[in-house]
Amino acid sequence: MKIIITGGTGLIGGALAEDLAMDGHEVIVLSRSSKRANNISPGIRSVKWDGRTAQGWGHLAEGAGAIVNLAGENVGAGRWNAQRKRAIVESRLNAGAAVVQAIRQAENKPGVVLQASGVGYYGISDTALFGEDAVPADDFQGRICQDWEASTQPVEELGVRRVVTRSGVVLSVRAGALPRMLLPFKLFVGGPLGSGRQWLSWVHLEDEVRALRFLIDNPEARGVFNISAQPVTNRQFARALGKAMHRPAFIPVPAFVLRFLFGEMSTMILDGQRVSSQRLLDHGFNFRFPDIDSAFKDLLKRK
Repeated sequence: MKIIITGGTGLIGGALAEDLAMDGHEVIVLSRSSKRANNISPGIRSVKWDGRTAQGWGHLAEGAGAIVNLAGENVGAGRWNAQRKRAIVESRLNAGAAVVQAIRQAENKPGVVLQASGVGYYGISDTALFGEDAVPADDFQGRICQDWEASTQPVEELGVRRVVTRSGVVLSVRAGALPRMLLPFKLFVGGPLGSGRQWLSWVHLEDEVRALRFLIDNPEARGVFNISAQPVTNRQFARALGKAMHRPAFIPVPAFVLRFLFGEMSTMILDGQRVSSQRLLDHGFNFRFPDIDSAFKDLLKRK
């Protein structure tokens, strides 16, 4: 199967591309960064694109088995000033428009479009359990997710199956949030962030890739799917990480410090949501690492 991945040099895209290539699929990664594209694994084809249009790659959509749209500026890479917010939004809208443009031009349409999103779609709550039918949050993260998801909606009118994935925080020692969390624990100063009561919906990178592949391969899968193992509070997360590293986990980082350091972006750390992946489970998927202890046991053995 020919599979095109936008944003295929990031944490999730890179892992997905490698996994697909190992199984003999023809994997084409679209990347705006020549440096990143040069570092991809053997067996994966890299095509440079402008992140805005189908120019230079649109013909590849002809007869593709799937297009996986992961492209977008990293939400957690810096403070959310006006310029940064604009780049985050525009990168997602432009990538989605490019995918739609490529599919419109193809006579033999791709089998499925898998559109990435995140659990930031949902509102913040200490008590609610969010399923896919919950209303979106009226904040920056909520609006980003809504716009990102809507960017490829027109492909459904072209007869293409579409799946939207709202993923929790993806845990990997290779990149992402976890490596930054490890250092305080290594220095024996780890602990919960803020109140510690906020929920964290998370997923092991291996399960993220497995879920994406499951949804690509399952012709019955349509619409929105949450991808999260068993959510934990930030305090539970810190305790589990400390236990796995044989380190204490009792030194909290005050909320005001995080707000000072990160500004509005601190909401990604200090607030959270508990989401349910029951719809994914009902379709037949099983998490290899359903709880945080099993995930850390696997992840940290690789360090």
